[in-house]
Amino acid sequence: MLTGDVNTSQQNRRARVRAPEPSGRAWLNTGGTTPRLTELRGKFVLLDFWAFCCVNCLHVIDELRPLEREFAEELVTIGVHSPKFEHEADPDALAAAVERYGVDHPVLDDPELATWRDYAVKAWPTLVLIDPEGYVVHQAAGEGHVEALRRILGELVPEHDRRGTLHRGAEHRVETPEPETTLRFPTKVLGLEGGTLLVADSARHSLVEFAADGETQLRRIGTGRRGNADGDAEFASFSEPGGMALLPERVAARVGYDVVVADTVNHLLRGLRLADGAVVTVAGTGAQWRDEPDSGAAARTALTSPWDVTWWAPAGGVVIAMAGNHTLGLFDPVAESVTRFAGTTVEGLRDGPANEAFFAQPSGLAVAAATDAGDPERLWFVDAETSALRWVEPTDGGFEVRTAVGRGLFDFGHSDGPAAEALLQHPLGVAVLPDGTVAICDTYNGAIRRYEPATGEVSTLATGVAEPSGATTSEGELVVAASTAHRLERPVPPGVTARLIEGGSQRVNRPATEVSSGEVELTVVFEPPPGQKLDERYGPSTRLEISSSPENMLVEGAGVGTELSRRLVLAEGIEHGVLHVVAQAASCDDDSEVEHPACRLTRQDWGVPVRLDSGGSRRLPLVMGGMDEQ
Repeated sequence: MLTGDVNTSQQNRRARVRAPEPSGRAWLNTGGTTPRLTELRGKFVLLDFWAFCCVNCLHVIDELRPLEREFAEELVTIGVHSPKFEHEADPDALAAAVERYGVDHPVLDDPELATWRDYAVKAWPTLVLIDPEGYVVHQAAGEGHVEALRRILGELVPEHDRRGTLHRGAEHRVETPEPETTLRFPTKVLGLEGGTLLVADSARHSLVEFAADGETQLRRIGTGRRGNADGDAEFASFSEPGGMALLPERVAARVGYDVVVADTVNHLLRGLRLADGAVVTVAGTGAQWRDEPDSGAAARTALTSPWDVTWWAPAGGVVIAMAGNHTLGLFDPVAESVTRFAGTTVEGLRDGPANEAFFAQPSGLAVAAATDAGDPERLWFVDAETSALRWVEPTDGGFEVRTAVGRGLFDFGHSDGPAAEALLQHPLGVAVLPDGTVAICDTYNGAIRRYEPATGEVSTLATGVAEPSGATTSEGELVVAASTAHRLERPVPPGVTARLIEGGSQRVNRPATEVSSGEVELTVVFEPPPGQKLDERYGPSTRLEISSSPENMLVEGAGVGTELSRRLVLAEGIEHGVLHVVAQAASCDDDSEVEHPACRLTRQDWGVPVRLDSGGSRRLPLVMGGMDEQ
């Protein structure tokens, strides 16, 4: 459904969908109370369906902060945590994530996805706005919806004021004191010359250099408060920094800094001079990439959640694990440029030429030298959302992407053996060991795994590591950032014998959508925010791209078009699959007297697990913004 001139309040009264009462296992940030929608009548309630594995969900948490402050007396935000992975269903893991990401509004722990089902949610993240009378008035999937919510609230708050149904008053938020630890949720670790270790202390928004023992703090770089200021070590600031890359000496001498830092939540790359700890911004605008060009001058090119970085000579620069849009970027420090190195922005698992490959939240990078057996220099990386270990290697025609371990968006577990049968669970880090094998920070399994390229075998080196998120080698030993233990660990003693674990395969708890084999109508529901209309001044304002896994599931309907509704033909004889859907719509202020009206681009990608059944639905609606009226 597309419309540019529907009055929101009229539409809301027409829909009149009563909001179901959220239900789950427990509540966080409520001081032991159980919030109920019936007790929140008189307030707008915003349900944020999220999972802490999902980088897009983390973006939304940050996007909502200014809206929550602006409407502090009219709006109550409730996070509904709907886990994708088994580890996310652990209540202690959720409590740690709530602290790590500074979530201070109430959070419902819903491991069985009961509330997800009640609200017919189909994507992480999804936002549902409920009015003071308890009716759903707006739904939106993905990120970038804050301005639309602001406009809707700006229209509905005065209306409910006039009707006497709005009751103002700021809600009390529960504050939890932070424990005293040197590190708080460290994410990555980098070995420096001389044996010292540089650690990204993400929740303290700083970098910490330790002596070789990993315990003696030598210096802290950054104020410890969230920010993006350049300058000397004691004045610079970061926002949840991640991976770090040491530049070759010849490059460092030319650019004036030694280490490139992925400043994740600031969507920046920062340069660190080791001699004095000075910090300078070297790439990114500070705004998150949406759909603008992602190649150009480094200072004018937007990034999106750079999670890790590493220097890779065959690429000629610093490769960036761009978790936020499922690509790998390339930063050239000397040319001061950023280009897309690999990926299409479609979330999934597909190998092939670098510019055609699908990734799913790449989160850790490591370089392996060429081998005597003839293997070229490889860039290893982990794709968190497909629980995959993959690599890039140079070829005569450019670069190719290959997968060592991993099956797709919804398969994970802890199982060793031949790589084709092995399983990981949301790995975030990777390192190359001195013998050329690959160590994997198997984050949600709390394990260190090993992949042997020569044999294609996967084994387990250590278990019981608290969310290992990054690793490096120091004097032949593997040093790991054990994130939720808030410290560095050496969990793999020299000479340890690998173990084989025959763990079971697991699949995401999210229910598959039952659709019919044969013809199905896929419709993306989008309504421009109040006061805006679709922008068709320069051609079609909408775009829809569809593909599938397996590829042969989609007989007709694959590819790119400009309509947000499309006839699909799904193959007979295939029981399960995933539809990959990317939609976008451009809308501008509906004011003919303004020469340059304010415009915005709404974009969302879905990986929709489907089960094909002859009795399934022949219509598949996906709500990008608005209300589905059918």
